[in-house]
Amino acid sequence: MRSARTLTILAVLLGFTNWSAMHLYAGDSVPKPEELLARHLDSIGSAEARATVKDRAVQGTASYRILVGGAGKADGKTGLVSEGQKLRFLLKLPYLDYRGENIVFNGTAVGVAFANSNQSRSPFANFISTQDVIVRDGLLGGVLSTAWPLLDMGDRKPKLVVEGLKKVDGRQLYQVRYEPAKHTEATIILFFEPDTFRHVKTVYSTSVANNVGATITESVKLLPERTSLEERFSDFKAVDGITLPTHWNILFTRELPNGSTSVTEWDLKEDQITNNIGLDPKNFEVK
Repeated sequence: MRSARTLTILAVLLGFTNWSAMHLYAGDSVPKPEELLARHLDSIGSAEARATVKDRAVQGTASYRILVGGAGKADGKTGLVSEGQKLRFLLKLPYLDYRGENIVFNGTAVGVAFANSNQSRSPFANFISTQDVIVRDGLLGGVLSTAWPLLDMGDRKPKLVVEGLKKVDGRQLYQVRYEPAKHTEATIILFFEPDTFRHVKTVYSTSVANNVGATITESVKLLPERTSLEERFSDFKAVDGITLPTHWNILFTRELPNGSTSVTEWDLKEDQITNNIGLDPKNFEVK
């Protein structure tokens, strides 16, 4: 016990510059939010490399699948452009009924376009629209976007609560609760690798009580409506000194009050990432 405490103190005194010391510290204790944040930023790139990136364009392929609650699949294209806190996410599919997604934040307002042939939003788009802090705070897309809030928490001022190591998807990850300054119904949990401190997953979840049935008996039997949006990031590669994921998986789950469940997946492979190309302001127009 005494030697473990000594190792922890030594790591603090060294400012966590020695990786082996940090590894021992991470295994013995939960890092403070500021320590985890510093390590996470280092995992993206040096302060100098991060500071040189003003905008970013990401392009790739998309595979859309309905996994539960229906049938359907399609392959298409995806794109994510960002500049500072502004971002736009595009998903284009050849479906006649569901054409994809178009989500934008211009630094002030969020826009979520109709994606269906009947001029309605998809359930995924509806969730983003009602829980718009996901876009306003730059969480969507993780570190792929320059809007990622952990790059600059200044004016957004979220609170990070490190909840320790948790077994997720078969491996140990640091679980961090993200509490935005603006109230939201969604619970937001970020996950980081304990060895690299890369951000590899975000889970947004809501549970809304529903007691409005045709009869009192039916109302009592109704379950809450539960929604979960998961983003997973992998296959990290360096681009201009910045380490970014090239595989982005989105899983959207809805559990309705009547007990029915639907699960939809978008699997995105990013084959082109370009920094500092000088983006047209029209990319961020909200219509």
